[in-house]
Amino acid sequence: MSSPSESLQSYQSELIEHAMSVEALKFGLFTLKSGRQSPYFFNAGLLSTGPILSKLATAYAQTIANAIASGTIPQFDVLFGPAYKGIPFAATTAVALYTQHNISVGFSYDRKEVKDHGEGGKMVGVDVKGKKVLILDDVMTAGKAVRGSIETIEGHGGEVIGVIQALNREEVGQDGVSSTVKELEGLIGEGRVLSILKMRDLMAWLEKNGEVENLSKMQAYWDQYGLK
Repeated sequence: MSSPSESLQSYQSELIEHAMSVEALKFGLFTLKSGRQSPYFFNAGLLSTGPILSKLATAYAQTIANAIASGTIPQFDVLFGPAYKGIPFAATTAVALYTQHNISVGFSYDRKEVKDHGEGGKMVGVDVKGKKVLILDDVMTAGKAVRGSIETIEGHGGEVIGVIQALNREEVGQDGVSSTVKELEGLIGEGRVLSILKMRDLMAWLEKNGEVENLSKMQAYWDQYGLK
């Protein structure tokens, strides 16, 4: 790949190391839903302890603060966490944005099934109507969950101004050329789909830590499926 190692920020390295410690990030050989044999696997469902959620929220918040400061995304009102994994991500990131960056936003999430009693409905948390909304995601492949979130938010009168992923696998689609990120940016605006980590960041970390064998496997995978 052309530039494997832009230098990692501390929040990126800490997230990689903490994710590995709870086996949310693993290197080896894994068969993905797409059928591809991947040299690494990321399972955001295992990001479920106090320390790792703290690192993740800090990393999301820093990525968001950087994006606002650079003008990549506009100021917004609400963080949206798709059910169910995204719910703790949105809640903890809203806290981190306020305590670490003095950025005050609400958070909301959806239910898998519409509730017909109590407050009812599909959405929980801050009302998104008339608000600018930022979606938090873990890892997207086809982007189906994010597209569903965009439809839900727009259906409730909100405007999606961006998506932040925990990890961008930077892979081409099954056709060998398409990019889910580019397709989603066609819906919400160019440059508005960001990530804390990219595949090349994982490679930079492996290189820095002398993980030669894993790095070699990642390089081969990148050569075959990486988004050039």
